[in-house]
Formats: sequence, structure tokens, C-alpha cells
Amino acid sequence: MVTTSSTNLSTVLLGFRALSDPIRLQVLGLLKTQELCVCDLCKKLDINQSRLSFHLKNLKEAQLVRSRQDGRWIYYRLNLSQFVLLENYLSQYQQFKDILPAQSCDQQ
Repeated sequence: MVTTSSTNLSTVLLGFRALSDPIRLQVLGLLKTQELCVCDLCKKLDINQSRLSFHLKNLKEAQLVRSRQDGRWIYYRLNLSQFVLLENYLSQYQQFKDILPAQSCDQQ
């Protein structure tokens, strides 16, 4: 049975919600190989900074990215431990090799 504490479940839900947007997936794809500043992300994604900020806020709330400030620039990178948490959550479903058929409601 899949067991997850309510805190972990909230974190997992935020993570999957953040992963459900194509722009946020593109951001994560760009961050797979290197840390990038907001201006570089805007250029590569061809979107304005206010729109990108909305998506970065969601990714930060889901703890999928981390940021650091260097002077006036903010750099973003993946938070790999959060991806491990989501991966571990999903891996629990691999345990279910044979799913039993439903019982008739009359048999319960």
C-alpha cells in the first residue's frame, strides 16, 4: 500500500502540479545542464520576465528549483532532492504487479 505522510503528500501534490505546465517543463529542461539567470531563461524561452516569474514562483513553491542572487542577477538551478522525492513516490506503484479485480458490491 502507498503510504505518505500528509506533509510529503502536500509536497508531492505541489510538485506534480508544477510539472503539469509546458512552460515549467521547458524551464526544467533548460536547467538540466546548467544554472541559468532569469534573463537567459527569458531569451531561450522567448517569453517576458513577468510571465517567467510566475512560472519560477510555482517551481520554487514546489521546491523543484532553487535560486541564488549574485549582484543584481538571480540564478536558478534544479533541486535534485525534490525530484528524488517525486520519483520515490511514483516508484511505490511499481510494487503492484498484479492488481486484483474488483469485487461485486453485493459481496462486500
